[in-house]
Amino acid sequence: MDRRNFLKKSAITATGLSLTPLMGKSYTSLYGQNAPSNKIKVGAIGLRNQGWSNLKAFLKYPEVECVSLCDIDDEWLYQRANELEEMTGKKPPQLVKDWRHVIDNKDVDMVIIGTPDHWHCLQMVAACEAGKDVFVEKPLANTIQECDIMLRAARKYNSIVQVNQWQRSDPHWDEAAAYVQSGKLGKVRTVKVWAYQTSKWTLPVVPDSAPPAGVDYDMWLGPAPERPFNQNRFHYNFRFFWDYAGGLMADWGVHLLDYAMKGMNVGLPSYVYGAGGKFGYPNDAIETPDTLMATYQYDDFNIIWDHACGIGNGLFNLREGVAFYGENGTLILTRRGWEVMPEQAVNSRNF
Repeated sequence: MDRRNFLKKSAITATGLSLTPLMGKSYTSLYGQNAPSNKIKVGAIGLRNQGWSNLKAFLKYPEVECVSLCDIDDEWLYQRANELEEMTGKKPPQLVKDWRHVIDNKDVDMVIIGTPDHWHCLQMVAACEAGKDVFVEKPLANTIQECDIMLRAARKYNSIVQVNQWQRSDPHWDEAAAYVQSGKLGKVRTVKVWAYQTSKWTLPVVPDSAPPAGVDYDMWLGPAPERPFNQNRFHYNFRFFWDYAGGLMADWGVHLLDYAMKGMNVGLPSYVYGAGGKFGYPNDAIETPDTLMATYQYDDFNIIWDHACGIGNGLFNLREGVAFYGENGTLILTRRGWEVMPEQAVNSRNF
């Protein structure tokens, strides 16, 4: 079966699912679920950046063994295999460029999905259908429809599925959320979330070219529209193009908005509205907005997202963060820690 027919068949199968979530289980809950050898045998798909980082994190546990590596790029596939041999003393028995071989491998108990965002849905659903547990890189998917399909798959096949949010492993984020929920800030009416990124989030226009040697570009495209190879759209830069991802909001926003919502202890908003565009770099190669503001409206407060590429300083001279504005003070939360700025009494005679 060729790739396009496989994708079509997989999508049709997935939309027919009727599914019980097991999202967000801890590592320890994986142990012994599917591994009669008392080893959790892992296969990793996508090895250049986050997929490799996630695999290394799991391999810190002696109960975990990597038995399969997959990447469409020979350079990264064999480089990571060599690095894995240095770390563990042996290479995994399976090195493949087609992720379906990982899913078909009966020795694999859990799949780490570190591919570009446009691949997450098909790969996760296939892994669940094959009886695997899954650790999938954020963002979960590119559309609400894909997320619904993935949730139903986890429920139907009783798979343990965790979306990678590394910040949730750092206790200071939970400490800050607990402080917000304690009421010490008073009534919180506004939460501001921002990511102001440097000029690395711009790309010059370059011509199409042949794919690099050793790259299965057709497999890299997967369910995305067929296009000629362009270096701008490949590897790390996929996140800047609508065919594959959602830009800065889907990249940094996933992390920061997660804790805005957790701090306020809320789910979905009543309304979302926003505006933005290519205001800073209108003629570069990137498709997704370099400037964007969005408001998430709840019954008695708003969450406001703000991002800008090419401007280094956001609120409080911080590149990124979350600020909970309460009547008694403002809590500022970043990856480095959190602090509370008390509300200052206003003396009307100073106006």
